[in-house]
Amino acid sequence: MLPAMTRPTPILIAGSPTALGGHFAGMERGPGELREHRLLDRLAARPGLAGAAFRDHGDAANDPGWAPDPDPRMKNRQRLIEYLPRFAAHVAAGLATADAGARLMVLGGDCTSNAAAMAGIRRARPGTRLGLAWFDAHGDFNTPETTPSGNVWGMPFAMACGRGDPGLVDAVDGPTVREADAGLFGGQVLDETESRMLAASRVAQFGAGMLGDDAGRAAVAGWVAVVAGRIDGWYIAVDLDVLDGAEGWAVAMPEPDGLALDTAVETIRLIAGSGAPVIGFGATATMPRPDGDLEKTTDAVAVLAEAALA
Repeated sequence: MLPAMTRPTPILIAGSPTALGGHFAGMERGPGELREHRLLDRLAARPGLAGAAFRDHGDAANDPGWAPDPDPRMKNRQRLIEYLPRFAAHVAAGLATADAGARLMVLGGDCTSNAAAMAGIRRARPGTRLGLAWFDAHGDFNTPETTPSGNVWGMPFAMACGRGDPGLVDAVDGPTVREADAGLFGGQVLDETESRMLAASRVAQFGAGMLGDDAGRAAVAGWVAVVAGRIDGWYIAVDLDVLDGAEGWAVAMPEPDGLALDTAVETIRLIAGSGAPVIGFGATATMPRPDGDLEKTTDAVAVLAEAALA
């Protein structure tokens, strides 16, 4: 008897062309730039994704992708309240027409995209208990009361946990994750009040230096094992500024002393191998810049996606 043919793993790609969350434009071009630099070809060429079936669901409608707003507490609040549910619906519609085991890959756009994507997953699969691994040089755990800038792209981790402005939290169906099932990876540039809020919360924190050490990786493994035993699957959000800015990535807000790409990959593989599946993976903050290499950045997105979704 011939062996049964294994169906390719479906991976739905959804773009979120938005930089509405903050004070400068550029990230709204991220999904288009990644496609222009042949991200889908690079994904298909990764050995771990050789059996995957990619379906590009396109970008959610968003015009304008960015607009100036001097609001010191919540820039573009109303535009985001209109856009984020639209992206969640875009994700949900794509997953609803895909196979039951389909997984999601988000191309951003600013980090509010990840909070909306989690809402989309739960709309398509009601009752799903998600674990959240949030990779970011910044905490993204501010609220309108703590922000020094008014940038909502500094709030989506908190929004996903149900914290912040009720209108913005509702726009991403927050909370979509329990704080005890969420971790911040690679955070190093935190505002003081944000840092205090994180420390008082049940969110786990694993700094960039910690992730490069055997003891730190053992701590991650212990946390991941516990959380994996009580969730249905992971959402892994990667703001590419978590990678060491000295490497010349084409990202919105590069920071020095971040994660080496190999360290990020190793950590993501640890999460993906926990026993709970990775349901969604988001790569955000790609942005053309004179000192950034888009070819190299696109390849890094493919490598990180392979670690999460292989």
